[in-house]
Amino acid sequence: MALIVPFKAIRPTKEEAATIAALPYDVYSRKEAYEKVKEQPGSFLAIDRPETQFAEDVDMYSDAVYNKAAEMLNQWISDGRFMQDTDDFYYVYELTMDGRSQTGIVACASIDDYQNSVIKKHENTRAEKEQDRIRHVDTCSAQTGPIFLAYKADSTISGVVSKIKSRQPQYDFTAEDGIRHRCWVIDKMMDKALIATAFDKMNSIYIADGHHRAASAVKVGLKRREDNPGYTGKEDFNFFLSVLFPDEELKIYDYNRVVKDLNGLAPEELLEELDSIVDIVETSESPIRPAKKGQWSMLLEGTWYLCQVKPELMVDDPVEGLDVSLLQNLVLEPLLGIQDPKTDDRIDFVGGIRGLEELERRCNSDCKIAFAMYPTSIQELFDVADAGLLMPPKSTWFEPKLRSGLFIHKI
Repeated sequence: MALIVPFKAIRPTKEEAATIAALPYDVYSRKEAYEKVKEQPGSFLAIDRPETQFAEDVDMYSDAVYNKAAEMLNQWISDGRFMQDTDDFYYVYELTMDGRSQTGIVACASIDDYQNSVIKKHENTRAEKEQDRIRHVDTCSAQTGPIFLAYKADSTISGVVSKIKSRQPQYDFTAEDGIRHRCWVIDKMMDKALIATAFDKMNSIYIADGHHRAASAVKVGLKRREDNPGYTGKEDFNFFLSVLFPDEELKIYDYNRVVKDLNGLAPEELLEELDSIVDIVETSESPIRPAKKGQWSMLLEGTWYLCQVKPELMVDDPVEGLDVSLLQNLVLEPLLGIQDPKTDDRIDFVGGIRGLEELERRCNSDCKIAFAMYPTSIQELFDVADAGLLMPPKSTWFEPKLRSGLFIHKI
């Protein structure tokens, strides 16, 4: 039983939405954030990354930086760039990329559901990465970056969404990266009741992307509970900002690997070692994309090899059977010496959105070998989370990214 509630969103005026909407704070390095905010000072990134308002030698984790974020958020609200709805609403948020659309419900999820694993995780979080967003949320008293959640498609919800989308949207703009964003308000009591009831019947909701943002929001909520021992459970700090998408509309991209050396092996020695692990299905001087589970493409010395894991080495396990696990356990660790991909600086990860050409570029610059993966499926993600297990790092890459600043949840 998932508690997914409507809320009074703080959101941009129609005129400001396209300017304010920003990619998530963590897709930018510090240098990139400075450059982006200098180029677009009205972007919400200025609030999400408030160190951009200071000299580059200022400690980005100082109190002054987080206080600046709160100051700017309140100023932008006062300036009329944002408005706050006077009633609790759900919202519909559609993103269209390369002709494919996915439509989510913007709402607030319960921190108790997160604690009790109704909202299921598939990744570990790192305390140092959580701390930044904990301080940002706590100082601003607002959640500014939504958590990307997934659920098993439901006909009641899709019926309400289809009806709402027949209306004129509140926002309709195409960002500079070509992704179109459209948003609607679900304001009718009956529609809100249908959505709440449909989610209440679900035993599981899944974090697709945003594990650190979710963990941070929950920890702030638990801190507020400690500070308010008489809390009822209905206060805004008991919930965190989310966008929930049906599984059938989601696309996971490949998350590829590049390695800086061959661990002392000559290329022909590596190919000889691989002979007992994979069958080489095809070779080419042009990029080859793996076509099914159990395959990956390898770029070595300018040649692409389409590799099929031998049937006897395939594993029937939610985690160990993932293609990224097979590559790690059969090749990266035993042959290339990558013991821990989270900490080994010899390996790097390349999101599939950047294409196989990026793997070629890396192999022509700072790496010796690249592996193009077959994408993890949404069902594999669900299977891992349902088993209470965790995926290896960098197993999934979701596109398009949710924009920050379109919906803000004050706590």
